[in-house]
Amino acid sequence: MKEFNVTGTCIPDEHYMVDTSEKLEQIIQLIEKKKYFTINRARQYGKTTTFAALNRKLKDKYYIFWLSFEGLGQNVFSSDLAFVRFFIRKITNELLFLNLSSDIRRQWSDMSDFHEEALDDAFDYLSQKITWLCGACEKEILLMIDEVDKSSDNQIFLNFLGMLRNKYLFRSAGRDVTFKSVILAGVYDIKNLKLKIRSDSEQKYNSPWNIAADFVVDMSFSPPEIATMLLEYEADHHTGMDISGISEEIYFYTSGYPFLVSRLCKWIDENGGKIWTVENVKAAENELLHIPCTLFDDLAKNYENHPELQLMIDNILLEGIAYPFTMTDPVIQMGVMFGIFKSKNNYVAISNVIFDTILYNHVMSKKTRERQIFKEDRNQFIRNGKLDMPHVPGKY
Repeated sequence: MKEFNVTGTCIPDEHYMVDTSEKLEQIIQLIEKKKYFTINRARQYGKTTTFAALNRKLKDKYYIFWLSFEGLGQNVFSSDLAFVRFFIRKITNELLFLNLSSDIRRQWSDMSDFHEEALDDAFDYLSQKITWLCGACEKEILLMIDEVDKSSDNQIFLNFLGMLRNKYLFRSAGRDVTFKSVILAGVYDIKNLKLKIRSDSEQKYNSPWNIAADFVVDMSFSPPEIATMLLEYEADHHTGMDISGISEEIYFYTSGYPFLVSRLCKWIDENGGKIWTVENVKAAENELLHIPCTLFDDLAKNYENHPELQLMIDNILLEGIAYPFTMTDPVIQMGVMFGIFKSKNNYVAISNVIFDTILYNHVMSKKTRERQIFKEDRNQFIRNGKLDMPHVPGKY
């Protein structure tokens, strides 16, 4: 029996899933046009599941190399050559999985002809290997790299992107052969590395990924899309739910954030007695606000770690200040990137009701603690309702 999934990649045979075929078609159109692009969306927004869906849909037409930078050690980025060796090993594994000929695998993995002193750098060598591989394979190759922002503030990774950019440009001029499309996925937009790099590394802002096409596909779920998942569930369980009404209610609380949609549905299915009513969606939302999860932890972490973003959130939630929505403002851009902000009537708004509640509670708890600490700090200098002046710091 299928279930609602909130951990890892969604699998059609095992999980209830939203029909995202229209979104996939938009992405496939970018691939068919030989575009390089980044799917940059907030945590748990369906990026890896989208990669899996693209792989299922396109694996017969293309050779797909699907890599992830999750959990990479620093040794991989100790030098250009270390990264090149890592990349060649990863692609060798992909070639084995794709059942390509042993001759292709052997020639790709063989680095006996590499001589550092004879080449400008290791990426020149890798570029030549990629040209050979793309020419040797009978199908065009797609390169998909997940969790790229784990390494996007590393100069060696930027060197790798620069090599891919150069090959892209030379291909456009008819002077090279390379991957048909390169798709990166992560929270940070590689074209905006300044949001992630340290202040002492400003030179990295000139991104080598400026060839990338804009990725404007709406990855959130609309009420009709949520309904496709509930329709599949209803076919199995026959609850008699009002699918349209429940979809709208789920969307009201989540604004279609994929993880939040699945989490609400999972709670109703497993903890809410499979009672699919508007009232039970509200009950689920209330319960989930008090159950820890990594997404809420990330939300609080991003609030605490970025003072300018924190100030804007405080002003929106506590002061009711209306900020015009403009993506040229780096703070607003950061809030959108983290999934916190959206545009509502051309003003900045918290992206969904659940995030609004989580952040408001977090802010109020923090303010209350600060007031309590101030009160306790002040009270240590009070004696019989008056300041004990000799003990006030800085008095004498």
